[in-house]
Amino acid sequence: MSLPKEPRQKMINIMYLVLTALLALNVSAEILNAFKTVDNSLQSATGIIEKKNADIFNSFKRKMDDPVTREKASIWFPRAQQAKKLADETYTYLENLKKELKEEAGLKKNEEGEEVFKEDDLDAPTRLFVSDPPEGKGKGKELFRKLSEFKTQLLAIDDTLALEVGKNLPLDLSIPKTNNKAGKDDWAFHYFHMTPAIAAITILSKLQNDVRNSEAQVVEYCHKEIGEVEIIYDEFQAFAQADTRYLMQGEELIITAGIGAFSKNAQPNITIDGRSVPVKDGAGEYKITASEPGAFTKKVRIDFKKPDGSASSVEKEVKYSVGTPSGLVVSTDKTRVFYAGLENPLSITGGGGSGAEKVNVTFSGSSGTAVTGTKVGPGQYMVTCSNTGVATVIATDGKNTQKLTIPIKKTPDPLATVGSKAGGPVPANFFKAQLGVGADLKDFVFEGVKYKVIEFTMVFTGRGFPELKFVPHTGGPYFNEEAKQYLKMCRDGTTIIIDEIKVLGPDGTRKLDQNISFTLQ
Repeated sequence: MSLPKEPRQKMINIMYLVLTALLALNVSAEILNAFKTVDNSLQSATGIIEKKNADIFNSFKRKMDDPVTREKASIWFPRAQQAKKLADETYTYLENLKKELKEEAGLKKNEEGEEVFKEDDLDAPTRLFVSDPPEGKGKGKELFRKLSEFKTQLLAIDDTLALEVGKNLPLDLSIPKTNNKAGKDDWAFHYFHMTPAIAAITILSKLQNDVRNSEAQVVEYCHKEIGEVEIIYDEFQAFAQADTRYLMQGEELIITAGIGAFSKNAQPNITIDGRSVPVKDGAGEYKITASEPGAFTKKVRIDFKKPDGSASSVEKEVKYSVGTPSGLVVSTDKTRVFYAGLENPLSITGGGGSGAEKVNVTFSGSSGTAVTGTKVGPGQYMVTCSNTGVATVIATDGKNTQKLTIPIKKTPDPLATVGSKAGGPVPANFFKAQLGVGADLKDFVFEGVKYKVIEFTMVFTGRGFPELKFVPHTGGPYFNEEAKQYLKMCRDGTTIIIDEIKVLGPDGTRKLDQNISFTLQ
């Protein structure tokens, strides 16, 4: 375009062009946050794989101690250890690269002591990985060589690995096809040239995930040459609890006692005040009807065997109080709290339970919280609360007044699942057969509370996906057409992360803190 002759207008036009160029170089905060979310999910997925590998190595050690499996274990255990050593070295190398990249992007500590760096820095990854000295450090070639050597050395641990594991190894170092001819044969250029620093960090996290996945496949193969993994609980936590600490005469008290990590070999023997309690699935249930008022203590003893065969015992005390119905009594029926968005039962009785029909009841909530009580029967109310806070219930029968302050809590988050599984290793065909993401509220005091998944994001990485693939879903729990196409590309070694999960329930819409990660096998 032609520039105007008037000097002031010339300056305005030049400044506009400069601003437009700066905006073109700027990376939006939404994109940066998306990369941070994926990086956190990848690290979470890597942690799951590391836990799985640790379980397998524990099984290796037991097989080394077993005379029946010792001979085979002595052959395959050292090979699994070699795979772990190679993976540990490569993982640490990648972790050091992350730190060096952050330093290139101006790493420092803020006022809270947290590490921060320029996440949208496009030059730092280019200098560190692509540009050769003296302009840069050119570490992309070294990174590619390290990863190639790791893959080669991993498959060389045993002659059978290349055939049995090599084709499904998730560490894919091929250069994806692109229409950009610049640097088309340069692996580092493709991934790190003019890439925001946080995106480069995410790529390195993906490579770490691929390394741990590759280790897992080799270690699992070595273990299968001996036998399947045996998961044995090696820690137990005894518990004893009552369903309430305060009850009225004639009401029933239930004490549940047992051990937290149940194993048939650790079947506990439970006594309460010296009386033996029947045990089922690692726990015993003791019931007693309150007969007289006062404060009481029940002594619980739990005897069990540890995995090493040694005997152990724990003694606990369960305390409760029994009151008598007199005057006016207001009590929640199921819990000591109300839940926002749900119908919460409330009982109100007069002296001896006879004056319920003559009771006047008012309901109120803390600032910004609406509380409504609806009478559903003699002395029975259903209370609904608009949001969290505190509810106040005042009941009067003309002679006595009872005031009860009840906390209003948020309903617990439901558990997001795919095919009733909340992450971890799953068969590839199993995952491909699923239709979408569900959300279940497990072990909640109120039955029938339903949540529906309305929004989530899927991330495909690992084998079959040299580049991260993001698929946002809105409008329901089912996988959309784009996700279905990517699911067809999934194979052994693919990692699928489901994050940014939103659900709709009786208390409205909420975003879950949970993300779920699946490693396909």
